[in-house]
Amino acid sequence: MTDLTFDRRMLEALVCPNTHGRLTYDADRQELVSKTAGLAYPIRDGIPVMLVDEARKLDD
Repeated sequence: MTDLTFDRRMLEALVCPNTHGRLTYDADRQELVSKTAGLAYPIRDGIPVMLVDEARKLDD
C-alpha cells in the first residue's frame, strides 16, 4: 500500500469553491479548511474533493 499525501503546494492554487477564499491544510484530519465558509473539504487518496456537498461543516 502506498502512502498518498497531500502536496501542500496545491494550496497556492486552490480556493474555497463557495467563497473563493483561502484554505488551510489540516494534516491530522486530511482536510482543507475554509474558515470563512465554515467548511472542511476532505482529501481522499491525496486528492482534495472540492465539492460543497462533500464538505463537512465546522463546529462553532
